Amino acid sequence: MSVRGKLMKHSVSVTCCALLVSSISLSYAAEVPSGTVLAEKQELVRHIKDEPASLDPAKAVGLPEIQVIRDLFEGLVNQNEKGEIVPGVATQWKSNDNRIWTFTLRDNAKWADGTPVTAQDFVYSWQRLVDPKTLSPFAWFAALAGINNAQAIIDGKATPDQLGVTAVDAHTLKIQLDKPLPWFVNLTANFAFFPVQKANVESGKEWTKPGNLIGNGAYVLKDRVVNEKLVVVPNTHYWDNAKTVLQKVTFLPINQESAATKRYLAGDIDITESFPKNMYQKLLKDIPGQVYTPPQLGTYYYAFNTQKGPTADQRVRLALSMTIDRRLMTEKVLGTGEKPAWHFTPDVTAGFTPEPSPFEQMSQEELNAQAKTLLSAAGYGPQKPLKLTLLYNTSENHQKIAIAVASMWKKNLGVDVKLQNQEWKTYIDSRNTGNFDVIRASWVGDYNEPSTFLTLLTSTHSGNISRFNNPAYDKVLAQASTENTVKARNADYNAAEKILMEQAPIAPIYQYTNGRLIKPWLKGYPINNPEDVAYSRTMYIVKH
Repeated sequence: MSVRGKLMKHSVSVTCCALLVSSISLSYAAEVPSGTVLAEKQELVRHIKDEPASLDPAKAVGLPEIQVIRDLFEGLVNQNEKGEIVPGVATQWKSNDNRIWTFTLRDNAKWADGTPVTAQDFVYSWQRLVDPKTLSPFAWFAALAGINNAQAIIDGKATPDQLGVTAVDAHTLKIQLDKPLPWFVNLTANFAFFPVQKANVESGKEWTKPGNLIGNGAYVLKDRVVNEKLVVVPNTHYWDNAKTVLQKVTFLPINQESAATKRYLAGDIDITESFPKNMYQKLLKDIPGQVYTPPQLGTYYYAFNTQKGPTADQRVRLALSMTIDRRLMTEKVLGTGEKPAWHFTPDVTAGFTPEPSPFEQMSQEELNAQAKTLLSAAGYGPQKPLKLTLLYNTSENHQKIAIAVASMWKKNLGVDVKLQNQEWKTYIDSRNTGNFDVIRASWVGDYNEPSTFLTLLTSTHSGNISRFNNPAYDKVLAQASTENTVKARNADYNAAEKILMEQAPIAPIYQYTNGRLIKPWLKGYPINNPEDVAYSRTMYIVKH
């Protein structure tokens, strides 16, 4: 969603006793250099790719809503422009064993209605996250973090009040994990762990609407017109509001990259979330200095339905995956610095040294020949062509890739592919119900460590789109979570990648670059944050 420096390399040392003490200088806000002349009008227009599905942190599922939620709410910690962890609501944290963590909350953190943000707010919010009644698509994140009893609560085998999180007092939060986790603090920057105000949530189903929503972030929701715009303005009760420069931020949901780019060039948008790949060279020529493509902690992939239809056959999945010409895709179809994805975990991921994939060492002709043999063994050929539907959410780039892949499958395997596009909410429904053969997907890391990608394919993960169920895969990832060294974990992660390559529940296609357009007068955008975590409060507009 939101994802780029390397968290594991830069984060606080947590091997024996971890302690970070905050001061005002450690806050992450707009830092305007001395002598900078600011524009009189501090209003920003940000492009997001779709209408947010929900502004409830527990109900968020994709980047469109997460980008907005990061302005409306704040968690225990934040990320700076490099992806390093810095204080948020918490001013310090410590652990002697990486299993029991204690966070001290700042005493001036307030909700937008002026009431204090307390440790109990986090207890309520995290219990709500894992409560089966909430139906949170990110409940799994609490289990991944290893919070005591999280998985049992999700499974209905324990009650939410048994979650391993307690308010020692109003400003002290204690979290108990079921196993040591050195990078636990990094995980608390995730939107799923943002606090919500109990009274606000329980005020009624319309609590996330403008005028109703009470967050604790740097901004409050002023206006929302579905499929048109969301407008936020400064939260005067935010603890660091004095450093907030932008006085109005408008998010425009536009799922057509060409339309967003056109509006950018017309001066209607200050930051785009992307741009059409085929415009890259022209944009570089026409607006040099405004086109950015740094590597991102994300992978674009196709997920196969492993439970029904032709793709339930591993041979079919593997043949389809092998026939995708990843080199051609990144060099010709995309051409904006993307890398072929020979494994699911991106190369920029901290703590991951990939072993060379056999596919990477073969020519595309060799891959195609093996794929034909596999598909024939599965019973498909000229007399019985494989027929399937490829589903993607509405976007020119997704369409472009789908057309290219369908052409590769038709040319090399004789597959009849029906392309189907759906708007975001409908696409999410199809994805959640398994109503697809092959579906476009992507994953942008929730934290910078290989498990953020690989756990996605474990059998109990709610984000397991392909419904992949492989005990050996689950076992090696469970083992990785108990390893004490990066080297040992890396060996487990490579073993997991090998299973994914052989079983092909997904076909990784390319590793993301963070392509976007940014106006030269906008400063403070964290372009090198590998998780694409960008808070509007760090940005400002210079006179132009």
